[in-house]
Amino acid sequence: MISKTYNPKDIEEKWYQYWLDKQFFKSTPDDREPYTIVIPPPNVTGVLHMGHMLNNTIQDVLIRKARMEGKNACWVPGTDHASIATEAKVVAMLKEQGVSKKDIGREKFIEHAWEWTHKYGGIILQQLRKLGASCDWDRTRFTMEPALYDAVIEVFVDLYNKGQIYRGVRMVNWDPQGRTAVSDEEVITKEVQQKLSYIQYPIKGQEGEFVTIATVRPETIMADTAICVNPNDERYKHLHGKKVLIPLIDREIPIITDEYVTMDFGTGCLKVTPAHDPNDYELGVKHNLPVIDILNEDGTLNEQAQIFVGMDRFAARKAIMKELEEKGYLVKTEEYKSNVGFSERTNAVIEPKLSLQWFLKMKDLSKPALENVMNDTIQLHPAKFKNMYRSWMENPHDWCISRQLWWGHRIPAFYMKDGTIIVAKNKREALRKAQRERLLFALTEADLTQDEDVLDTWFSSWLWPMSVFDGFKDPDNTNINYYYPTNDLVTGFDIIYFWVARMIIAGYEFKGHLPFRNVYFTGMVRDKLGRKMSKQLGNSPDPVGLIEQYGADGVRTGMLFSSPAGNDLLFDEKLCEQGRNFCNKIWNAFRLVKGWQVTEQPANGGNELAIRWFEAKLSQTITDLQDHFSKFRMSDALQTIYKLIWDDFCSQYLEMIKPGFELPIDKATYESTIDFFERLMKLTHPFMPFITEEIWQDIRPRQDGESICVADYPKAGSVDMQVLADFDLLFELVSGIRNIRNSKQIAPKTELPLAIRTETPDRFRPLESLVQKLANVSEIQYVSDKAEGMSFVIKGNEFYINIAGEIDVDQERANLEKELEYTKGFRDSVQKKLANEKFVANAKPDVVERERQKLADAEAKIKTLEESLLALSR
Repeated sequence: MISKTYNPKDIEEKWYQYWLDKQFFKSTPDDREPYTIVIPPPNVTGVLHMGHMLNNTIQDVLIRKARMEGKNACWVPGTDHASIATEAKVVAMLKEQGVSKKDIGREKFIEHAWEWTHKYGGIILQQLRKLGASCDWDRTRFTMEPALYDAVIEVFVDLYNKGQIYRGVRMVNWDPQGRTAVSDEEVITKEVQQKLSYIQYPIKGQEGEFVTIATVRPETIMADTAICVNPNDERYKHLHGKKVLIPLIDREIPIITDEYVTMDFGTGCLKVTPAHDPNDYELGVKHNLPVIDILNEDGTLNEQAQIFVGMDRFAARKAIMKELEEKGYLVKTEEYKSNVGFSERTNAVIEPKLSLQWFLKMKDLSKPALENVMNDTIQLHPAKFKNMYRSWMENPHDWCISRQLWWGHRIPAFYMKDGTIIVAKNKREALRKAQRERLLFALTEADLTQDEDVLDTWFSSWLWPMSVFDGFKDPDNTNINYYYPTNDLVTGFDIIYFWVARMIIAGYEFKGHLPFRNVYFTGMVRDKLGRKMSKQLGNSPDPVGLIEQYGADGVRTGMLFSSPAGNDLLFDEKLCEQGRNFCNKIWNAFRLVKGWQVTEQPANGGNELAIRWFEAKLSQTITDLQDHFSKFRMSDALQTIYKLIWDDFCSQYLEMIKPGFELPIDKATYESTIDFFERLMKLTHPFMPFITEEIWQDIRPRQDGESICVADYPKAGSVDMQVLADFDLLFELVSGIRNIRNSKQIAPKTELPLAIRTETPDRFRPLESLVQKLANVSEIQYVSDKAEGMSFVIKGNEFYINIAGEIDVDQERANLEKELEYTKGFRDSVQKKLANEKFVANAKPDVVERERQKLADAEAKIKTLEESLLALSR
C-alpha cells in the first residue's frame, strides 16, 4: 500500500543499504566501455559543505546515468591529507592538553596526526552516502596511505633527477601562524580598511629637506633599501643619486629611478623593501639592492629591525606610528582600503617572505598541458575558462612545493654534514647513492639528515587520477590500463591552475596521455544576497541538516535547479523546498495512477491520441536531454525533466486520460501510463535516486536484486511532429477558453458551447473529446461565419464561446463600453503625438516605432471590444 505522503526518511537509508548490499556501485574491469570519475578529494578533516554538495551531486548524476547506459561506471572516492589544516587541528588539540608540538618531537606528533585522521577522517565520506553518492567505496583512497605516499616520493626523485626540481631562495606566501609557505590558492584576498601613513625621510646632507612616502606598512621601513622615483618626475630630478635616512634608525639608503613608479599615484615616491614585497623584490634584483629581512617566522621583529625586536608585526606597527608622530616624521594618515591576503587555513595575514624552499620548474612541463586544452583534446565546460587557463599556463611560475610542516609527504632529500644534497626514495638508497656515485664508502646512515619539510598537499593530488589506480606502484596493472584516462572531472574553477592544470601536466609527463577528457566547472555556492558562504557570516546552512529537513532528493534538485556550469549558484533554501515539492508532485501522481481501477474495455479515441502525444513528447525530451548532457548543461537537463513531469505529464497527460469519479480506466491506457511512469523515473533517477527507486520498485513486481540504478536508460524513438503541433493547438485553445472563464468569473464546472470557424475542421475533430474534457465544453459546432459569444484567434482559426446565459448582460455591456471609451481616449492621445511633426522628427526612431505599435494595439483592441458589444446585442 502506497503511503499517503512521501517521507524521505522512510526510504533513503533502506535503498542506500540495498544498493551497497547488492554491490551496484562496485566496478571491476570487463569488456564493457568504462566510464570513470575520480572524486576531487575533500580534506580528511573536513565535513560536508554546500560546495561539496553541489560538486558531488553533479558527479553522481553523471555516474548514475553512465551506469544505466550500460557502461562500467567507476566513481573513485577518497580524501586528501590536508597538511596545513590537519596539522593546525592537531596542534590545537595538543595545546588544549598543554602539549607543544616541538616538545614531543616529529615522530610522536605524526602518531597524534594519524590518530586524529582515523578518528575524524571518515566523516565527510559517510555524509556523502546520505547525499546518495554512488561511489565504489571499496576503492576509497587516501593521499597518505603507503602506495600513494610512495608514488609522491617516486615522482619527486624522478623530477629531481631530470633537473626539474631545485632548491633556492625565492619570495613565497608565508603564514606566520602556521609557520609555513602556502600556495597562491591557499591565500584568500580580502578588502581591508587600513591607515595610509605619510612618512618623511630626511635627505642626507640637506637640512630641512625631505621626501614623503605613503605606506600601509610602516613596520617595514627598517627593511627599506632604497627610495624609488620615476626618472621623468620633475619634482624629484634634483634628488637623483642622493641618499635619505630611514626615520628612527637613521640608516642611509639611495634614491634610485625607475619607470615602474607611477608619478600620479600617491606622492610619486616608493619605499623599496625587497624582503617583504614581491614587486619590490623584483625591483631590488634589477637595481642590485640588498635584502634585509626583519621578520621572524612567527611574524615578530628580529634583530635586523634594530628597534622593537621581538614585538609582533601589528603591535610594532602601532608603536612605530606613535614614535614617528612624536619625532615629527609622520605627516598625516588617511583611511585607505586595500586588498590583503589571508591564510585560508589559519586566517593569519600572509607575509611575502624570502625563504629557502624547493621548487618545480613549470615552463617546459606545462607545454603539452597548454597545447592539449587549447586544441580541445581536453575540453573545458564552459569553454570560456580556456582564456583563464591560457593566461596561467602561457607563463607559469615555478611551483613552490615545500611546506614547513611535519604532517605530509616528507621531502626525500638527505644532507651530508658538508651540506651536499642527495635525493633518493629513502635514507638507505641515499646512502647507496653516495657510496656508489661519490665513492664515500665510509659514509653511514647516521651521517645523513633528511630534510625537515614536507611537500605541498597539491603535489600528491596532482597525481590523483593515476595514483588511485596504482599507476606508479604497478604501471601496467589491469586497473590503470582499463580506467585511465578517466572521463570527466567535476571541480571548481578557482583551482583551475592549482589542481586541474597540474593533473594534466602530470598526465602527460608520467603517462604520456591526458588524465581526463572533460572538465566541468561548477560555480561557487553563494547565499541569496550573492555573498560567499562562510562560518563568520553564518550564512552557510548545514547540508546534512538540509537533507534531514527536505530529503536528499529535494536538496539535490534544489542545488541543481539554478546551477549553470561555471556560474555562481545563489542558494536559497526555497530551492530545496521546491525540490521537495517536486518529490511530492511525483509521489501524488503515482498514488493517483496506482489508485485507478482497470477495465478490459477498449480505449477511447481521446486516450489513444493522448498516448500518441505523450510518446512523441517523451521522445523529443529524451533527445533534448541527451543534447544537454553532451554539453554538460546539467541545470538545463534537470529543468527539462521537471517540465516534462510537472507540466506535460501531470498537468496535461494525466488530466486528459484521468477517468471520471469512481470510474475505471481502460487497460491499454493504464499500461501505457505505467510504462510512461517507469521511463520517467529512469530519466529522473540520476538526479533523484531515492524516490525513483521507491516508485520503480512498486510500479511492477520486481525480483530481489533488481534496481532502477542498473536499469536501461530510456532511448528516444521517432517523434510524431504532427501530433505535437496538433496538441500545441489544443492546449492553446483550452487556455483561451479558461481565460474567458476567469475573466468573466464563470465556474470551471459550468459547461459552455464552443463554435469554431476554420478552413481545416478535420484537424479539430479528433481533438473534440479532449477539448470537451479539459475545457468543460458542452458542444462543438463548426461555422462558416462569425458566431455568437466572446472570440479569440489561434493561427488563423477563430473560436467563439457563448457565455450569454452565464453573465449579467447589462453589467457586461457597461464594462465593455467603459473599456472602449478609455481605449479610444488612449488611441486619440497617441494619434495626437504622432501627428506632431516636431516629435516625429526629433524623437529616436525606436521611440516613434513604439508609439506606432501602441496605436496599432489600441486599434485592434477597439475592434475586439466593438465586436464583443455587437455580440451582446444579438
